[in-house]
Amino acid sequence: MTRRGKVIVAQFVTLDGRVEDPDGSLGTPRGGWAFRHPEAVAGDKFDLGDALETGVDLLGRRTWELFSHIFPRRDDPFSRRLTAMEKLVASRTLTDVGAWANSALLTGDLVDEVLRRREHQDVVVTGSGSIVDTLIAADLVDQFRLLVFPVVLGTGRRLFDATGPHLDLELSSLEDAGHGIVRQVHDRRPAADVAA
Repeated sequence: MTRRGKVIVAQFVTLDGRVEDPDGSLGTPRGGWAFRHPEAVAGDKFDLGDALETGVDLLGRRTWELFSHIFPRRDDPFSRRLTAMEKLVASRTLTDVGAWANSALLTGDLVDEVLRRREHQDVVVTGSGSIVDTLIAADLVDQFRLLVFPVVLGTGRRLFDATGPHLDLELSSLEDAGHGIVRQVHDRRPAADVAA
């Protein structure tokens, strides 16, 4: 029997739930907050493990463009694994994703493709806020893997928007990631557990 995959959202987030411009590439006034801690963002800090070999990384255009300029040039173990990982890019404007190995454009409906892929592999979403919003609205996210930084921005895009759907989550892991940063893993609670 084939194992059903999970939809895993991996995000850098501030104490006040902001996810906007963690690396500063968007040029926002408070951008670059996560990358002020380079030791905390290097490597497999989300502890994705086997999903890097067997899963698919689902990326939006901006995140893919940023990553495609960073990871192919690096030779550390995590960067090599991420480059070798299958990547699916959701974009209405890109026509060529050949700049980063193992990347392909999503050609069909996002939700349908995620449902199809989840039947046999993990789907990892890194960054890519509009994709995360779509998957949350479709009730498809199985797990949130968050690196919470000791920063309060007070403004900017939130991971969980006040107008978004209600989510019942269960904290399954909480670890000190060093430098004041906490790694949290939250699993979606099954409907039967929520009703009980």
